[in-house]
Amino acid sequence: MPRWIAHLDMDAFYASVELLRYPELRGRPVVVGGRRARQPEIQPDGTRRFALLRDYAGRGVATTSTYEARALGVHSAMGLMKAAALAPDAVLLPADFDQYRHYSRLFKAAVAEIAPVIENRGIDEIYIDLTALIESTESDDDPLERTRVVAQDLKDRVRAATGLSCSIGITPNKLLSKIASELDKPDGLTLLTHADIPARIWPLPPKRINGIGPKAAARLEAMGIRTIGELAATDPLTLTDEFGANYATWLHDAAHGRDERAVVTHSEPKSISRETTFERDLHARRDREELGTIFTGLCERLADDLVRKGYAAKTIAVKLRFDDFTIVTRALTLPAHVQDARAIRQAAGLCLKKCPLEKRLRLIGVRADALCRVEDLPAVTPGVAEQPQPAQLALPLADNA
Repeated sequence: MPRWIAHLDMDAFYASVELLRYPELRGRPVVVGGRRARQPEIQPDGTRRFALLRDYAGRGVATTSTYEARALGVHSAMGLMKAAALAPDAVLLPADFDQYRHYSRLFKAAVAEIAPVIENRGIDEIYIDLTALIESTESDDDPLERTRVVAQDLKDRVRAATGLSCSIGITPNKLLSKIASELDKPDGLTLLTHADIPARIWPLPPKRINGIGPKAAARLEAMGIRTIGELAATDPLTLTDEFGANYATWLHDAAHGRDERAVVTHSEPKSISRETTFERDLHARRDREELGTIFTGLCERLADDLVRKGYAAKTIAVKLRFDDFTIVTRALTLPAHVQDARAIRQAAGLCLKKCPLEKRLRLIGVRADALCRVEDLPAVTPGVAEQPQPAQLALPLADNA
């Protein structure tokens, strides 16, 4: 029996949620992001005054943007100062992740009412196995038309629950569905079979395949491979010489639209982390107090994440990015799993002592690895049963700092 796998992707999700709150911004270029972005100000006449991108100063990045801003060249992960040069009159809004998580829960619940086989891929996208649902649909229409009716029903339910649009790609597998959901954005519904691959998939650049990153795409272009169709026509042995046997086999299969992965309805996280990029570079000695407060706050939020999700960690790691963009990581494996902020802060501090701290810092992060569900721990573990209040410990310095 053929599979029907959907990839549902919310359209410009964060920005679209903001437009629900500020409908007067519809049709205007809007960028969400930047820690220094200001909330809109209420004017005496009751209207709102919004900050513009031209007035932003800092090192923040765009979290997302409306399609009007994207048309001007502004995309997610772009530095806001660069974005301001492209779209100075774009409205700049601060991110509100509580709202985004709320709408994420709403759209996923709306889908689950009729299609419960869901793989959660993030706050704004999911895979859905529609095979059983489509096969059980009572209709004289052919399977393709039944699939289209189900897809439209899902889109209508998402809009009714959230007021937002989404794009859906439905194909025989996850790899093709991920590509298909991007083909007709926004508010798209794209249904493809293997017969559609030459016309709809092969003209696209290889980077449109999830799993071909910038480095691999550049290497393919250097080989003269600029489309997925050209990749499909390339001798597998040529790909093996360049990429090795395993990745070459995957590239060949992906270019031909082959993917047997199942929709995974449950998976355990491998790690949980918190990190922050500073508005200005900080020095471990001259900015010791400020860094200590930030570092302790990250540990506290990481502990909150572990408690909320029901995990404890046996390995704690820190990540530092310096002003020259070099990255250093250090990790410490503990004798027992921990969950509370004080234990995490102490372990992270020991990791910091192993880091060179002569250069100024751009970013600092804390990560919990070797996770275990609390109910699966063999016995009461220190740091799990007891939850002492976290202490404001001093930021340790390297001997040569």
